[in-house]
Amino acid sequence: MAHFTKKDISELPRLERMHLINSCGGVKSGNLIGSISKTGTTNLAIFNSVIHLGSNPPMLSFMLRPTTVDRDTYKNFKDTKQFTVNHIHESFVDKAHQTSANYDKEVSEFKEVGLSEEYIDGFKAPFVKESIIKMGCEFINEYVIEENGCRLIIGEIQHLLFPSEIQEKDGLLNLSKAKSAGIIGLDGYVSTELIERFAYARPGQDIKALD
Repeated sequence: MAHFTKKDISELPRLERMHLINSCGGVKSGNLIGSISKTGTTNLAIFNSVIHLGSNPPMLSFMLRPTTVDRDTYKNFKDTKQFTVNHIHESFVDKAHQTSANYDKEVSEFKEVGLSEEYIDGFKAPFVKESIIKMGCEFINEYVIEENGCRLIIGEIQHLLFPSEIQEKDGLLNLSKAKSAGIIGLDGYVSTELIERFAYARPGQDIKALD
């Protein structure tokens, strides 16, 4: 078995170190965050750090890299207080990955990669029409991570859109049915296949699979 110490990791070539540390934490969610500038230019950016934060109120978070360079997504939702989170579907992982390219701030990634903008009444930020699961969020807060300059962004879900057939009776969204893609590291895309669901675990009781 390979064994890397902190010293070993620090001495790796930059790209190898990035791939190693970005993948060792496991499979991450794959999402496109949509936003719009005050002048009306739409932006779409891929993120692999979206996580559930709470269900009452419904909140999520994601990590934003240091703002030592221009971050169009950040500027947009700071100005408008809105952004969308759109699951990456297996059918357009290539287009989703292309949004990571460094486009000029006046260029819309939607148009450049071939994905469609979609809007709902009363909400400014654009959704990805091709996404199966999508959320419209209000920017709530941010926390600077002092150790590396990243920012933890907090959003409250104002709108949740999905086809009713992917929802189980107990409320769960079946990501296998939705064909939502996950991400390994920085550039590896995987399908989500449900293995099993289990009943609530209690000490001294056998684990029971849900029907």
